[in-house]
Parts: sequence; structure tokens; C-alpha cells
Amino acid sequence: MDDKVIMTDVTGRDGFQMEKDWIATEDKINVINEIIAAGIPRIEATSFVSPKAVPQMRDAREVIKGINRESVEVIALVPNVKGAELALEAGVDEVNYVLSISETHNQKNVRKTVGESIEGVKDIQKLMDSSKITVSLATAFGCPFEGLYEVDKILGNIETLTAAGLSRFTIADTTGMANPVQMTEFISTIKKHYPQHYFGLHLHNTRGMGLANIYAAYQAGMRHFDAALGGIGGCPFAPGASGNVSLEDVVHMFEFMGVPVDGELPKLLEAALNMEKLLGRTLPGQVMKSGQADKTHIA
Repeated sequence: MDDKVIMTDVTGRDGFQMEKDWIATEDKINVINEIIAAGIPRIEATSFVSPKAVPQMRDAREVIKGINRESVEVIALVPNVKGAELALEAGVDEVNYVLSISETHNQKNVRKTVGESIEGVKDIQKLMDSSKITVSLATAFGCPFEGLYEVDKILGNIETLTAAGLSRFTIADTTGMANPVQMTEFISTIKKHYPQHYFGLHLHNTRGMGLANIYAAYQAGMRHFDAALGGIGGCPFAPGASGNVSLEDVVHMFEFMGVPVDGELPKLLEAALNMEKLLGRTLPGQVMKSGQADKTHIA
């Protein structure tokens, strides 16, 4: 198996969606373009959702238009057929369709049963090739309304979606409930059952186990990871859901472990510090505060 780690940045979507104060479209574009300039190859830039539900995403089309797209795959989240149509019109490379395996969370997130959401992605398949659709399986390890899960729960959903012709999935720990032992079991089991599928991992650092879980997943064979600059973001429909794992912290960890990983760390740290100034508060990222591990100081 290839050791290289492929990073997908989700700052523009999962990061910015939680910001209460409006971020100017130009500022969103500038942040995303700094991340692209730092060598991150995949960007989930925005979401085509109802502006009433997520006001921060009302400029989705303009954000997509402003991105420097020469060397990057651009992804947008879509909740339904209408969102997929808008994303295709905007020229995205891929859509991310979120389906929570928790009935309770799925109702709060998209006001549908899990079964109805599965039927919804089938409708999107009528618009575009299934190879351009990634299904994010939210609350994959547990739900704050229902508790922790066993791996069989997510396997059942993957089996149903595979039968529908889908083979690209992101496993999402939406509220940071996973631990490294659970992560190892889930990722090993999922990849054993579906070795030819694409799997990515989307983690939140709600309980401070984000990097430990990423390392456990890497050892279990995962190579694709989502992260957000500065560790911003969260889920607006789940209690206690704090930010994503920090993009620059993940890149720093892998780089100093000697694992090939996309992203130029100094540029990512500069981008994170610039975004911190833009947002006007201290961000959760750690390496942006301390500097790289090989940084030395005058005694």
C-alpha cells in the first residue's frame, strides 16, 4: 500500500459554515487560494444549501468562481438534487452528499429518515456519474443522541449504498466520539470488506483525540483525510460539536513522522495565522502557536 497521505481541506465548507459573522466572499476566496498555493490538492470549498439554513454559504457560486483551479480538485457539499444541479452549473469536480447513519441526527440535519436520504442520493446519480459522488457517512462512530456504535451499523449502510452503485465514502466522526481502539477496528473492518472502494476520514477534535485517531486510522490503512485550516468548524445540528482536526497540525504530524503528505507546512502556517487575524479570535490549531517541532530558540 502506498504510504502517501492525501489531504482534503474543508475550511471553506465545514469551517466557515459555523461562523456567525458574515465573511466577505473575497476573504473566503483568499483563504482558500492560500491553502491551494500551499499545495493541498483537494478543496471542499462550499455547500449548495438553503441560505436560510446556513447563511454563510449563500455565496457558494461566487466562491467556486474565484478559486484558482489549475492544480486542485474542487468539491462542494450538496443536500439534495437541487443542490447538485447548482453545483454542476458552478462547475465543481465532485459533490459530497452527507447522510447520517443516526436516524436522530439525520432528522435534525436534513429532516429526512436515513432511508429517505439513501433514496435522495439515487436521484443525484441520475444527474451525474457515481464516480463524482462521495457519500459522507456522518456520526459513523456514534451519535450524541443515540450513543456509541458498533462497526456493523456502518457496514450495513455501506452495503446498501454499494448495491446502488456507489463506491466513494467518507467516514465522519461528526462530534468527535471515536477513540483510537474503535478507529482501528472500524477502519480495518471496513477496508477488509470493501478493499476496492475509496474511503476518506473526516474527524472533529471535540474530545482532543483527533490526531491520535488519524494515526490509528493511518496504521489501519487509511490514506485520505479531511481537515480544516486552524481547526475551525463544526456541525450546527449536533450538540458539543467543536472544530475539525487542524490541517496544518495533521500535515506537521505526518511530515515529522517521515510520511509523504501534501502541503507545504510554512505556507499553511502563514495561511492559518492570516485567517486568525481575519476571524479576530484565537484558533484551535496548535502548530500555528508553537511553530514546527524543529524550530529552535535562543537560550
